[in-house]
Amino acid sequence: MSIPKLDAPALPGGEEFADTALIARLANELYSGFQRSAIGGGSLGGTEGRPAADNGLAGAYPAETRQFAPPVHPASQTARRDSPATDSGGHAPGSTETYPFGEPRCAGGSRPNAAGQTAPAPEASGTKGGATDSVASPGYYFIQRAESVAPPGSPSFPPGSPPSPARFDVESIRRDFPALAQLVNGQPLVWLDNAATTHKPQSVLDATSRFYGRDNSNIHRGAHTLAARATDLFEEGREKVRRFIGAGDTKEIVFVRGTTEAINLVAQTYGRKNIGPGDEILLTTMEHHANIVPWQMLAEQTGAAIRVAPINDRGELIVEQFAALLGSRTKIVALAHVGNSLGTINPAGELISLAHAYGIPVLLDGAQSAPHMPINVQALDADFFTFSGHKVFGPTGIGVLYGKAKLLEEMPPWQGGGNMIRDVTFAKTSYQGIPAKFEAGTPDIAGVVGLGAAIDYLESVGLPGIAAYEHKLLEYATAALAPIKGLRFIGTALAKASVLSFVIDGVPTERIGKHLDQSGIAIRAGHHCAQPSLRRFGLESTARPSLAFYNTRGEVDALEKALRQIPRN
Repeated sequence: MSIPKLDAPALPGGEEFADTALIARLANELYSGFQRSAIGGGSLGGTEGRPAADNGLAGAYPAETRQFAPPVHPASQTARRDSPATDSGGHAPGSTETYPFGEPRCAGGSRPNAAGQTAPAPEASGTKGGATDSVASPGYYFIQRAESVAPPGSPSFPPGSPPSPARFDVESIRRDFPALAQLVNGQPLVWLDNAATTHKPQSVLDATSRFYGRDNSNIHRGAHTLAARATDLFEEGREKVRRFIGAGDTKEIVFVRGTTEAINLVAQTYGRKNIGPGDEILLTTMEHHANIVPWQMLAEQTGAAIRVAPINDRGELIVEQFAALLGSRTKIVALAHVGNSLGTINPAGELISLAHAYGIPVLLDGAQSAPHMPINVQALDADFFTFSGHKVFGPTGIGVLYGKAKLLEEMPPWQGGGNMIRDVTFAKTSYQGIPAKFEAGTPDIAGVVGLGAAIDYLESVGLPGIAAYEHKLLEYATAALAPIKGLRFIGTALAKASVLSFVIDGVPTERIGKHLDQSGIAIRAGHHCAQPSLRRFGLESTARPSLAFYNTRGEVDALEKALRQIPRN
């Protein structure tokens, strides 16, 4: 499939309109390519003419996968409020009641201002940079339909009435990120290592600094004003996460250190309780080590077995083989929403449905999807969903585990200590309800505050606009790098998000990374904590630029220029 050259009105910073109508048309053409089975005719990765299964490995994987439409990630549905009350400390921000732990709740979600007065907490505007919050389209991952209770994937506009274009002001966005303004090795920083971590907008830096400067206190433990402020900020952060991923109740949101800890928590609580000798855990070849090693540890502890669903030469999951591995012995499926080393977007809704047909719960690793596209865990019907704060422009050391309430309630605690207990004697301890029973000890309160500010920022820009802009930038970058002599993309799925893994013949990936650093360009060079996925292609490492919504075509051009100048053997 050839890559179209897009002409659009330019912005002052050299960028262009995120024409969502045009993107919808291109997406329909892409989907038509699926339907025509034009798999052998090339892909965005420039793989024309390559043998379908020539991967240099014994027992080559099948080259084909079944056709599927790009996955749907509809807007957050109206939250369910009919869940039973919990005495775990969870609350609705703004309540005038007291917490079970004693301190009063701040009324009305108000925050003290610099003068010590109170003002309503700000709401996400949904208008940052002119991006819209609900751009309708047929169900493609990079354009979100308008919020409604329609079935997932239903178009939210009549046929023939595409959405209006939305202006995406990337230069205005870049001014919100102080780290992007620096020089590295005498050159402007070009940060293309976003799959490893993202930079933080000033609003996140301000929120964490303000917490430590004014509201710092432990939570759920004091009757004084600062304890009430800190507790409100913490629980308001939980509500923001609930809204961000479309969960039904704040009690389904557990704060952890990151995706890695979230997966370990599920493995050692749900897994230890429900998985035994002879049972099977189903993973995929493209998983991050964080979604492999915890399950291997569990398998060693319980006598269970790991099964692995393969991927094809484009890095797409072979859905038929995934389905064939499901069965009565399968006790859990754990898979990446977006592959971190290849950028492949898995058809999560379809895979979850296949597993649920056998009554198998699914953990969806959202570390690489949450920064790039709207998420709705209820529409996906995910049993568990994880993501990390530092991947969504928030602080390091904070992350989220979403779990369906029924599953979380049945799982035993993982760590013991303060906050997660109801009553302690030397004879017996009783535990709080969810989510508190999984949050032992003093949490990263400032991290939750910063994560909430990051979510506010993302929602002010608009996830649909972010996804559409990044999709076009990925297409531009793919077209720019593909002609470079000796460059070969690794991971050329038709549904991709923001990752460009590649190798260059005769040039070690470490040398690529060091060469680019001399030009101020930051990429990741290595195995990306995903060795099995790279070894599927006979490799131990790749160079991996990865994009975010603050990157520009000018930065892609700088990357292309620097790569063309790299010394060859």
